[in-house]
Order: sequence, then structure tokens, then C-alpha cells
Amino acid sequence: MPHPNIARRQSGFTLIEIAIVLVIIGLLLGGILKGQELITSARVRNIISQLDGTKAAFYAFQDRYRALPGDFSKATTQIQGASQDGDGNGVIAGTEAIAAWDHLSHAGFINGNYVYNATEGPTTTPINPYGQRLQLIQDAVYADAGTPAARTNLKTGPSIPVDILAEIDRKIDDGNAMRGTFRFSAYAGGGTAPTPANCYDSTTGDWKAGTGEANCGAAVLF
Repeated sequence: MPHPNIARRQSGFTLIEIAIVLVIIGLLLGGILKGQELITSARVRNIISQLDGTKAAFYAFQDRYRALPGDFSKATTQIQGASQDGDGNGVIAGTEAIAAWDHLSHAGFINGNYVYNATEGPTTTPINPYGQRLQLIQDAVYADAGTPAARTNLKTGPSIPVDILAEIDRKIDDGNAMRGTFRFSAYAGGGTAPTPANCYDSTTGDWKAGTGEANCGAAVLF
């Protein structure tokens, strides 16, 4: 028959054993959280890089041709491979938003080979890291404390988690979805149009980070 003290020692864990287990769990959770933080940071940098690259391409195109991509009325004669002219009225509107990518890519200002078509698709338009289309256009599809005015803007496309957009806004603008140059946009971009109330507070302009909302979008105003 086992000694009674031995039976007691075998019936549970010691404080040291429990402490070691808790330390291991803490390290594992810390590693998971740090990994998620690194993934989020990488996605934020990726989107910012895509936006900055497109903005730089826009201004470089304007400087070279004295016209806007998509709206350039002599694109097919002055840009090798371009397949669609704009009307040259100084506004990127309608299907000129699709032609913009044709002009930028064939002029060598962005990577890829985008070819104009009246209907957007994978061969006409770049996509964001979440697989939805960007848009370069002059319109008023962006958040504003009052009534937005039509402005040239670059839309990120939808299907971006609100936490990502909130972090981008803090890094490149003022952190407010209704003010500054980076704002919420309900542009559908080939997916489901984001619901404003799910993405930001229409009273304060605060992004609803932490809610887990996965379908939001934004616009960079030029």
C-alpha cells in the first residue's frame, strides 16, 4: 500500500509546475499576438505603398503629358499601346476611370499591363491586397461632415478591415474618416459596397476599429 504522503504528492500539480505552465501559455499568446501585429503592419505598409505609388504615377503622368490619365485626349497617338482616348476636359469621369489604368501602365508609370474596356475587370484595373478594384476618378463618393464636393480621388477598394484603414489613416492623415485627405468611401470596387455605419461613426468621424468589420474602404483625396 503506498505511503499516504506519496498519494498526496501525486494527486495534483505543485505551484512551480503551475507557474511554468502559465509562463508557457503566456509566451505562446504573446507570440500569437505579436505575429498578428506583424501581419497587420505588413498589410498597412502594403496598402500605403500601393496608394503612394499610384499617386506618384498620377502626378508624373500629369507632368509629362500636361493631362490627366484617363482624360488624355491624345493618349492613343502619344502613348504606345494605349487603346482609348479621353475627352480632354480636365476631369476623370465615367469610363475614363478605367482608361486611366490603360494610360498609366502603357506610359510606364505603374506595373502591369492594363487594357481599356468599357466594363471593369482583372485586365483593366489594379486590385488591392484583398482582391478588390482600385479606382482613380473625380467624384464625391467619400465621407464628409457636410455634402462632399466632386474631387479627384484614389479609392482603395472595399473588403479592407476597418482596423487596417484606421491604422493607415493614423499614419498618413488625421485618423478621422470624414476629414483630411484619407476618408471612408462606399465604392463597391467589384465587391459588396461597404456600409458606412459599420465602418465609422458619422457623428465623430472615428473609425470603428476593434469591431472586426471586414468590409470597409477609403479614398485618398488629391
